[in-house]
Amino acid sequence: MQKLIRGIIDFHETKSKEVRELFAKLALGQKPDCFFIACSDSRVAANVFASTDPGDLFVIRNVGNIVPPYPYTGSAVAALEFAVNNLKVGHIVVCGHSDCGAMHALSQSRDSLNETPLGIWLRHAQKATTDFKDVDGLSQKNVALQLDNLRSHPLVKEKENAGEIRLHGLWFNIRDVEVYYLESPPDKFVLIDSRKGDEILSGLEE
Repeated sequence: MQKLIRGIIDFHETKSKEVRELFAKLALGQKPDCFFIACSDSRVAANVFASTDPGDLFVIRNVGNIVPPYPYTGSAVAALEFAVNNLKVGHIVVCGHSDCGAMHALSQSRDSLNETPLGIWLRHAQKATTDFKDVDGLSQKNVALQLDNLRSHPLVKEKENAGEIRLHGLWFNIRDVEVYYLESPPDKFVLIDSRKGDEILSGLEE
C-alpha cells in the first residue's frame, strides 16, 4: 500500500501534466478497440507488455482469465455484454500466462473441485484439464477453452459470424517476458516477434 500511495504522489507531481490532454479527451467518453480478458495475477500487465495507453483496452481481470459459458451470468459476462453491445469492440482477447495460480489449483483438484467460491469458479475451466502436460500447458489450453466459452454466447456468435468481431488468444511468459499468439487451438502458440506480428497484422486487414 505504501508503494501505491507513493506512486500516486509521484504521478501527481511529475507525470499528470504529461497525460492531461489525453485524459481530457478520454473524459468525454471511451472507444476501445479491444475487450481484454486477463488474469488477476499481479504480474500480468498488458499496458507494459503490449505498450498500450489509457483508453486502448476495455479490461476485465479475474482468477484464471475465465468467461463462464452461456447461459451463466456474472461480472465477466456483464463486461462482455457491455463491450460488445455498448462499446462495440472489434476484437476480444483472452490472455493467459505462465505459472498461473488458478491453473495450479485446478491441476491439483481437477477431478473434484470443492464447493468453495474458488472451486465453483474454476469449474468453468475444468474441461481444459484433459491431456495437459504441465501447469503452463493447462494455462494455454484454458485460453482456447475460454474462447469456446465466449463463442457459446449468442451475442458473440452472431457478431463473429457477421465478421464484426474477431477473437484472439494470447499467452504471456512471465520469466522470458514473451507474448505468444494462439495460432491453432487448443495449444499451438507462436511467439509474437516482428515477423509473426506483421503476419497477424496483415490478417487483421483482410
